[in-house]
Amino acid sequence: MTITYTFLGKGGTGRTTIAFATAKKYASLGKRVLFVGQEPTPTLSLLLGANISPEPTEIDSNLKAVNIQAASLLESGWEELKKLEAEYIRTPFFKKVYGQELGVLPGVEGILTINVMRGYSASGEYDLIIYDGTGDKETLRLLGSAETMSWYIRRFRQVILDSDLYKAMSPFVQPVSSAILNVDWTGDNFSQPLQKANELLDNAKAAIADPNQVAAFLVTTDDKVAIATAKYLWGSAQQVNLTVGGVILNQADLADNVTDEFAPLSVTPIPRSSTEDWQPLMDALPDFSQAVKAPKPIIIDIKKVK
Repeated sequence: MTITYTFLGKGGTGRTTIAFATAKKYASLGKRVLFVGQEPTPTLSLLLGANISPEPTEIDSNLKAVNIQAASLLESGWEELKKLEAEYIRTPFFKKVYGQELGVLPGVEGILTINVMRGYSASGEYDLIIYDGTGDKETLRLLGSAETMSWYIRRFRQVILDSDLYKAMSPFVQPVSSAILNVDWTGDNFSQPLQKANELLDNAKAAIADPNQVAAFLVTTDDKVAIATAKYLWGSAQQVNLTVGGVILNQADLADNVTDEFAPLSVTPIPRSSTEDWQPLMDALPDFSQAVKAPKPIIIDIKKVK
């Protein structure tokens, strides 16, 4: 089973450095690791010391890296959509639009990212995936997108089925669909894709809620703003049912006030180090598998609240 770790924290706390050091550590232990970044500038390639492309590239023994680009994901996803359209529509019209023409709409990047991450995890090629996203609310919104999309499907499907418009149009659907579709209009034909989508979303929600599959770690310095941001993201992670496995105190010595701020999470201090020599940083990292022992997110069952 593939495990995914991600890191949350204020910009400038060294999240990407910690993430890559984690990838190198587990690769050195014999784990098959994929480092996933989302950096449009050359910064990531310079840090990793290799040219990172939108396709997984081997940069060290047991270690591959990929730099996710929304435009390339949209292009490949559009081609898949056209194949699906051809299965159902007699005269496909999406074929006249090419993926290279499309712009990335707000919110679409998160859906594309979660889908490609699912593919990497399901491929069986990796023991560990390190996801180096924005490390803020956007990362949490991405991880919570499965729950959001699942709610929209459940809620609006029933609303449409109960609407007067749907009831009025139902008698005309069969003859019209027979003229333009390759398949008969039946509940089974169109419930299968919807059921598959729901299964994928349910699997994604279950994975995010399971620290044996997905866990986050807070990265902070001893700066008050960085600590406050990390605490805010810790609370926000609760809302997407994501387990926070611990705190990495970067470039600072452990102090009682920091420990108290994040209790009961474990806090691991990381000394100042240079990226020219990764070994001291790798040695200072915690045992990330301890995330399974971290406090679980609080779940409130509204139906049982009196």
